[in-house]
Amino acid sequence: MIELDIIKPLYTADGIIDLKVNKQINRGDFLTLFGKSGSGKTTLLRILAGLETPKSGKIVVDKEIWFDSSKKINLPPQKRNVGFVFQDYALFPNMSVRRNLEFALKNKNEIKKVDEILEIMEIENLSNMKPELLSGGQKQRVALARTLMTNPKMLLLDEPLSALDTTMRLKLQDELSLIHQKFNITSILVSHDISEVFKLSNRVFKINLGEIQQDGTPNEVFSNQNISGKFKIIGEILSIKKSDILYIVEVLTNNEIVKVTAVEDEIKELKIGDKLLLSSKAFNPILMKI
Repeated sequence: MIELDIIKPLYTADGIIDLKVNKQINRGDFLTLFGKSGSGKTTLLRILAGLETPKSGKIVVDKEIWFDSSKKINLPPQKRNVGFVFQDYALFPNMSVRRNLEFALKNKNEIKKVDEILEIMEIENLSNMKPELLSGGQKQRVALARTLMTNPKMLLLDEPLSALDTTMRLKLQDELSLIHQKFNITSILVSHDISEVFKLSNRVFKINLGEIQQDGTPNEVFSNQNISGKFKIIGEILSIKKSDILYIVEVLTNNEIVKVTAVEDEIKELKIGDKLLLSSKAFNPILMKI
């Protein structure tokens, strides 16, 4: 159980705002922080990791106090047992893959664990290579492997897959899900990809200007619960084209393009790039911007 009750000033394009979080996160949750840039998502990860300090408040993890401004307690990062995976991999360029993993070992007597993690992450064939020779997907897989070397109780993921192509991103999403389950880790992800949120998370904090405005399952946060349909999918609008009296809307979802017919009233507030919920009711498609 993670208990958070903190305030941290943020300096944004909208001026100074306060990141205010008063929440509990259950052990084993896969939580996604979702919201616009500058809303405080990455700052919250860094606060949990001990890389930034709140102005006031308290952080308690499994009944251990990590931060308490009133008692002047602030546990340093190395004592928090947190794994942090960055978008830019943060690997040591002068070390091989194996040496990167060995460096992360707290107990050097557990050297056999390196081979175990290399096998789990399917990167044994890369063990003697240096990061400069690896693809983006391979680097991110190594970064994840290195994080697992410390047996973290919490995995913090700051948009780790956003720079990867679609095929590799989907593959690593599967691997993240398996890692989360296999190691029974509480995972907290920053993501702007709604399909990724649905695939990985059981809980979402939707953050705006430092405030958690919604807290629930992906369906509760992103879907209109008043719609009863035979199916519901999240997608992104690629194009809107007029065809006689109707419009053809092309929607990208799970790497597939779906074409949907719509009338003018349904598309007047839609534009290319919008995220939307596509559902059906009595065999008629319903488009709803989200």
